[in-house]
Amino acid sequence: MDDGQQLGVFSLQDAMRKAKEMRLDLVEISPNASPPVCRITDYGKYSYEQKKLRKEQKKATVTVKIKEIQLRPNIDPHDFTFKLNHAIDFLCEGMKVKVILRFRGKELRTKHIGVQTIEAFIEKIKPWGSCDTKPREAGRSVIVLINPQPKDQRAPHPNPEERAVEVDYDEIRHVEGADIKKPNNSFRKQAIDSAKLPAKT
Repeated sequence: MDDGQQLGVFSLQDAMRKAKEMRLDLVEISPNASPPVCRITDYGKYSYEQKKLRKEQKKATVTVKIKEIQLRPNIDPHDFTFKLNHAIDFLCEGMKVKVILRFRGKELRTKHIGVQTIEAFIEKIKPWGSCDTKPREAGRSVIVLINPQPKDQRAPHPNPEERAVEVDYDEIRHVEGADIKKPNNSFRKQAIDSAKLPAKT
């Protein structure tokens, strides 16, 4: 019953008769229990309360978005900076960043270059994000997940006025050599110039 009173174990017919006598409904709330648990209540009121509860639970659930950044072993320093800029944006929005470095063809023979590239990326992004685990190999790729630093430990966004209000893309794919207009990121360039990228082979 609504007041929490337990009436005991009834047959289905007796339970339905009891609910009818009280001008209420018999609502099954635990069908997998043995025997099933039912409640004598106003079904309309019960349904409303359940919807309200689900809505409150949904609000309390924190959805963490994961954005993807793709790198190449011999990435150009300018492209490296471009990708790093977007990763910083994502982390400052409280999102996680999955960095995927892909090898093509003969690049697999020099995996150490790719590892050095992704380690340089991780090192430069430390003020805004950190990794729980080391980069792992997955087929022809090296993958690492970067978590945003807690707000009280995270470095300020390098240039808030250039920060996107809302990021509506899941992936940054920057084709090397393509004609892409890039924002003026001189403020970040100073912080990134010291990144030690492996020499191209």
